[in-house]
Amino acid sequence: MFRRVKIKKVSDAAKDVKTFDFEGKFDFVPGQFIMLWLPGAGEKPFSLTDRDRITVKRVGPFTSRLFELKPGDYIWIRGPYGNGFRPEGDRIALVAGGIGIPPLYAFARLWRERFNKITLIYGARSEEELALLDVERYVDELIITTDDGSAGRRGFPTDVLKERKEEFDHVYACGPEPMLKAVLRLMGYRNVQVSAERYMRCGIGVCGSCALGKYLVCRDGPVFDGKMLLGII
Repeated sequence: MFRRVKIKKVSDAAKDVKTFDFEGKFDFVPGQFIMLWLPGAGEKPFSLTDRDRITVKRVGPFTSRLFELKPGDYIWIRGPYGNGFRPEGDRIALVAGGIGIPPLYAFARLWRERFNKITLIYGARSEEELALLDVERYVDELIITTDDGSAGRRGFPTDVLKERKEEFDHVYACGPEPMLKAVLRLMGYRNVQVSAERYMRCGIGVCGSCALGKYLVCRDGPVFDGKMLLGII
């Protein structure tokens, strides 16, 4: 069932990235996703950044259409769907790559008090592509990496994780699949949860378009325990 919600605020978050705040709040677990419908444009899944917020990168016709909307316009949302993160551990690392930051932002904002220390390792191609940097308010340590060295440390988030993984008793990751593969292997598929991405059409485990090995990402994920993906990713 779709819920029609009015856009309250639109703000630039980074290069080709916008944050949309809307009226009304959704109860969700960080890592879950919603399906957003625009008449005449179709429907796409997005992670929630907060109970009343999504952060979106423009990558094609649908998101270009979304970027045309202004405060006062309406969007249609169903969900939230899928399995989110499970809070485990005490001294943890969040590993974000590119536009993988929204669900980890939600994680840090909503669950900060559950952990003794949260370290966020956040990587992007360049400084202008870093979004939601106010997440620093919700973590104990923020480490930035950029491919070109324009901000933080030159390199990848997994470079930092490789050096410091013994400090963390649990790791949570969201980002490009090559990064997720590296995180899983560094952690030996143990004490790690990753948010996977596949093309989704229905969002409820019916169409099968989001198959990942024996799983459907919309139904069995998008967050998976590392052990579930051994031999798959």
